[in-house]
Amino acid sequence: MSKRNWPSSFAHPRFWPAWLAIGAMRVGAWLPWRFKLAIGRGLGLLAWWAVPRRRHIVDTNLRLCFPELSDAQRDKLALDTFKANGIGILETATGWCRDPRHLRHRVTYKGRHHLEQAQARGKGVLVVGIHFSTLDLGGALHSLYFDSDAVYRPHNNPLFDRFMTQARKDIFGETIDRRDLRGMVRRLKEGHIVWYSPDQDFGRDVSVFAPLFGVEAATIRLTAKIARMTGAPVVPLMFHRNPDNRTYTIECHPPLDDFPSGDEVSDATQVNAFIEQAISKHPEQYMWLHRRFKTRPEGEPKLYPR
Repeated sequence: MSKRNWPSSFAHPRFWPAWLAIGAMRVGAWLPWRFKLAIGRGLGLLAWWAVPRRRHIVDTNLRLCFPELSDAQRDKLALDTFKANGIGILETATGWCRDPRHLRHRVTYKGRHHLEQAQARGKGVLVVGIHFSTLDLGGALHSLYFDSDAVYRPHNNPLFDRFMTQARKDIFGETIDRRDLRGMVRRLKEGHIVWYSPDQDFGRDVSVFAPLFGVEAATIRLTAKIARMTGAPVVPLMFHRNPDNRTYTIECHPPLDDFPSGDEVSDATQVNAFIEQAISKHPEQYMWLHRRFKTRPEGEPKLYPR
């Protein structure tokens, strides 16, 4: 990552933990691969034992989405999820702090022609990504093949937010705050690819309920709204670490069919069907640590602790 000028206010002691995290990520990005895997798994195990609230969230999500699994199978998947997300911290550090070209030999890109054909329509492309633990490394490696913009959620810590945002600016053409609908629409109308992840719970006001693994999930309406406003095709994209833990696959799918349809629930259901398909391939790599089913239909009880 290129050199930056940091405001003097970031020298305040309250930012020291963030500086420590940034320094650790910069060091971690340059570690040998086997060390990254070992440290990542260790971080995941530490979080498993030290953060019971997150463990409860993961367990709740897995019980809802995989009721067919035995308790022992779910426990193993939960532990594997923590390990994968621990490795994801080192993968994120690598994506933010190193030139992604050093990993090009580790990437297989499937279905690249789908994105090329969608881009040739000249209306921009809304790429639907998913919150796998590999997300930020995936964005960096995807930039080796296509120039694109990224929609992001600002971090609560202003120092870490600046570090994160500037790292992403080295990867993407523009970084767009998820609340900046006008910015997304503008970039799409200019013909750009915009990478966007609609698989989190943003609350009742901006969502409809649509099934995800058979569970009603608050699903953001914005995906269909942006497609309707711009005419941009919506292209699903998966990115995952392969079972060898050394290589990666980017997999691009054809644009969503008859999207938007004009039916908000139908559109949200189609988006969730792809998300479910992607998760099912590598369920341990999904970020089950977030409260995906936080917003419930009227009359249903809450599922997570505060």
